[in-house]
Amino acid sequence: MEKPTKRILSGVQPSGDLHLGNYLGAIKNFVSLQKEYECFFCVVDLHAITVWQDPKVLANKTREVTAAFIASGIDPKKNNIFVQSQIPQHAQLAWLFNCIARMGWLNRMTQFKDKAGKNSENVSVGLFSYPTLMAADILIYLATHVPVGEDQKQHLELTRDIAQKFNNDFETDLFPIPEPLILGDAKRVMSLRDGSKKMSKSDPSDYSRIMLTDSAENIIQKIKKAKTDPYPLPDNINDLKLRPEALNLITIFSALESISIDKVLQNYGAKEFSSFKKDLADLAVSKLEPITSEMNKLMNDTPFIDDVLQSGKNNAIAVAEPVLRKTKEIIGFLS
Repeated sequence: MEKPTKRILSGVQPSGDLHLGNYLGAIKNFVSLQKEYECFFCVVDLHAITVWQDPKVLANKTREVTAAFIASGIDPKKNNIFVQSQIPQHAQLAWLFNCIARMGWLNRMTQFKDKAGKNSENVSVGLFSYPTLMAADILIYLATHVPVGEDQKQHLELTRDIAQKFNNDFETDLFPIPEPLILGDAKRVMSLRDGSKKMSKSDPSDYSRIMLTDSAENIIQKIKKAKTDPYPLPDNINDLKLRPEALNLITIFSALESISIDKVLQNYGAKEFSSFKKDLADLAVSKLEPITSEMNKLMNDTPFIDDVLQSGKNNAIAVAEPVLRKTKEIIGFLS
């Protein structure tokens, strides 16, 4: 089986409206990665249902994530864009990996503990075994690299452990040990109302996040009302790290403009937040408004979206099926 040398798998959940954190932390990076890597971009709806989803909403949100991929600049003719649940090899390999992974490994996953909280006895089994499905998502395509946020690094480490254990147990080199790609300064976009919390669609305040569907007026208003402290902007990175709201806004500016944080500090250090916020709002509108407009247009063309996903499905299965077949052969299953 021919092994790829530069292949990426990454995905976005269709579990709600997309916000600036999804764009800067993931989708914007996907656009740059397509120039250098063979890319598989997945709408991870199997992961989404580890918590309850409204069935009437899920299909629409799946198409919306697809529209966001394309509107942001991912070329569906050069990349594989598909829906996770339409590729049965993901779930089949995930079961095999459930039998490779150890309970102790999954018990150490901090994201499960964060999401389950004190209610761990009542959450779904799927939420607990989420990382083994993520490992299957990656390894079914023999992906060599995975763009990850800070909160996904531990899951990728588990993927590497599963690949290594499978290879060792069965004396094979089938699965690569995928490398993380942590790109850009916007590794973690924080709430506009609290710089210590991640931007989230579950935050009760609409002013905590900028949605990809927001109008220009909404974006300007949300940035204007974003929480700050009473001092001028810092002019060096050490002081910036001590001021979470300033750090968040400057990080967002840096990521939107594709310049370094140091460069932003050179331009705005010691200035008042009011003038910086105005420039940040103008920048955000200029970058996001074309994406929103194109998303709206694509969402009104369901046949086009479904054609893209059908093509991606065909391509994904063509790669995934031989890997699953080889995995089953190695394990000793009858063909």
